[in-house]
This record gives sequence, C-alpha cells and structure tokens, in this order.
Amino acid sequence: MTMTDLLAASDISTAINACKGKIHLCEYYYETKDSFSLKTFFATVGLSKKSPPEIEKVFKMLDQDKSGFIEQDELQLFLQKFSKGARALTAAETKAFLMAGDMDGDGKIGWEDWYLKYSDILKI
Repeated sequence: MTMTDLLAASDISTAINACKGKIHLCEYYYETKDSFSLKTFFATVGLSKKSPPEIEKVFKMLDQDKSGFIEQDELQLFLQKFSKGARALTAAETKAFLMAGDMDGDGKIGWEDWYLKYSDILKI
C-alpha cells in the first residue's frame, strides 16, 4: 500500500510544495529551513477527511520498522514517505514534531499518541 492509495496525489503534491518555503532574492530562489507546519500539512494532504482506520493505515506506513512506534529517524523522513523526492525534515522540525506527538514522554510516537494528538489537529 502507498500513500496515494489513501490520499490524492494532487493533495500530496500541494502539501509537499508548501513545505519548500522558497524565498525570492534577485533572480534566485532559496529554500528556507524549518518551513514545515504539521497542522497545515495534515489539512492540505487530506487527512482531515479520513476515518480513524484510514489514519491508522497512514501511521503504519510511516512506521517503517514496524515497531508500532514512529521514532525520530522515521520522523525525519516523514515527507519522503508521502513523496519520494521530498526533503528530509530539519533537526528542529523533527524535534518539534516528536515533542508535539509524544504524549507520554517515551521519545517515540505510538498509535495512541498519534491518534490522541492528531485527532485534535484533524478534528476527528
């Protein structure tokens, strides 16, 4: 299963492009750091329209090592799970993502953490 089995490719593309945070200086564009917004990404990619079982499928795809948790190294590659050519999250973005989602302070995000935190963001 891939993300495009659950989410529209056009929504994924729009969400990934919003994370690029490009600024224009003269005739050059530069990518800014730390332009990732979890709430904006989730809304843009269409997760707010998905049921809890569908959101759990997304969680399981992000859990690359199938440990039942999304750890820091998996979070850093979060965008790449949605689109192969996407950038990695910066260290600051990864840390903020982990801190926001780790509800029990164990240094990783389990399904319960994910659902409790992101159901509020997604208004499930």
